[in-house]
Amino acid sequence: MPGQSTSTTETHRRAAEAAFQQCLNPACAATFAIDEARFGCPRCGDLIDVVYDWDRLPAPKSLRDFEAKWSRPLDPLCFSGVWRFRELLPFAPADKVVTVGEGRTLLQTADKVGRYVGLDAGRLMLQYEGMNPSGSFKDNGMTAAFTHARMIGASRVACASTGNTSAALAVYCSATDLGFRAVIFVGSGKIAYGKLSQALDHGALTIQIRGDFDDAMRRVREVADRLGIYLMNSVNPFRLEGQKTIMYRVLEAMGWEVPDWIVVPGGNLGNSSAFGKAFIELAHLGLIPRVPRLAVINAAGARTLHELYGSREVRWRDGLADSSKVDAYYGELDASGVKASTIASAIEINRPVNFKKCLRALHFCDGVVREVSDQEIMDAKAQVGAGGLGCEPASAASVAGARRLREEGVIAPSDRVVCILTGHQLKDPTATVAYHSADRENFEKVLGSRGVSHAEFANRPVVVADDLDEIVDAIARHSEPTAP
Repeated sequence: MPGQSTSTTETHRRAAEAAFQQCLNPACAATFAIDEARFGCPRCGDLIDVVYDWDRLPAPKSLRDFEAKWSRPLDPLCFSGVWRFRELLPFAPADKVVTVGEGRTLLQTADKVGRYVGLDAGRLMLQYEGMNPSGSFKDNGMTAAFTHARMIGASRVACASTGNTSAALAVYCSATDLGFRAVIFVGSGKIAYGKLSQALDHGALTIQIRGDFDDAMRRVREVADRLGIYLMNSVNPFRLEGQKTIMYRVLEAMGWEVPDWIVVPGGNLGNSSAFGKAFIELAHLGLIPRVPRLAVINAAGARTLHELYGSREVRWRDGLADSSKVDAYYGELDASGVKASTIASAIEINRPVNFKKCLRALHFCDGVVREVSDQEIMDAKAQVGAGGLGCEPASAASVAGARRLREEGVIAPSDRVVCILTGHQLKDPTATVAYHSADRENFEKVLGSRGVSHAEFANRPVVVADDLDEIVDAIARHSEPTAP
């Protein structure tokens, strides 16, 4: 880049040589250059990792070193809550970074929700990723993946989506003015309108498949391969590099202390995989004294991880997980025609592409897996909203899962627990309104078919006549302050 100092150019050169891609299968372990687009190993078909030779990189000596970047908000790389930590994802030169100011998110202590979960005061924290530009955690990964796409000269980008990925993809194409063209695959009736509206409003070409997310995922990979389109789903290893930074921000907000638990919704398992990778690398660099435990929460209607990890005991085993058990389970799904079905549309996925990387995270972080019903998800969602941070249904799976683990005694009341809220409340307003509505027909239409039978924490509108005395009386009867 013109004007770069010799030392900066040399740093970029050394970083490029010390960063590479590698097959996750230890029996293969094929390596590829950082400037190649690899969404699966061409030799054995396994997942691809982004790997760093930390001995050849200027890694930080202390996580506190990152705090100085807060004083440089006019530098886009310091303003971004992803690229502020670029020394921990050092695959890209600064002049190739694509950012829209992502990652300026909030970790909030939530005692009201903590009481619902069963934790002592000050012990539950909610990491709210709904504050990202597109309204979900996906922006953390998109900025890294778009940066890699720019590095290799890609112009068309594609994804399959239940909603949030497509919204983020469309934002980065439309807001950056770098010539990227978005192609989005969605399943029939499998996307919340709040998310679909974003993709359409931001100008993405949207292809609707007669099928579910798993069908759309299969097709987008075929299309990307045939047409040479850059794939933006979390099978793209650079997506996970960006999503690692959610954990860096959690640690930063906690004064660089490590919590006892990280609880995250399941779905395609990109977040859980990224979080595990973050802690593996931080521990390797000696930047943290210990790692937190990881809990991954499935919706009962999309329970692949719970079934394979919990019931069939598929484990990481140093990268040699028993793939025959996975194949057998998927064969059973195909034979029975079972499709994922949950009100938490963002995690309505039967074939999570990052399953194996999630196994690694669970192994390293002494993890657990649980599933929760849609009833538990919607009740937890109402509690999160009443506590001040609204979220979409999938986000609330983390809170419902923490409550389940607390009831089981796996989580202690004194443990410090961070639940990840992955998406904004307005991503799926239909579910929210149905839960709180007095309209039973609407409740049954939206939630009843998902097994939600009641709304214990509903905040229903009070219907009154257009009469001043009746309005005043209703306010008097329903507005008494509640005890803290």
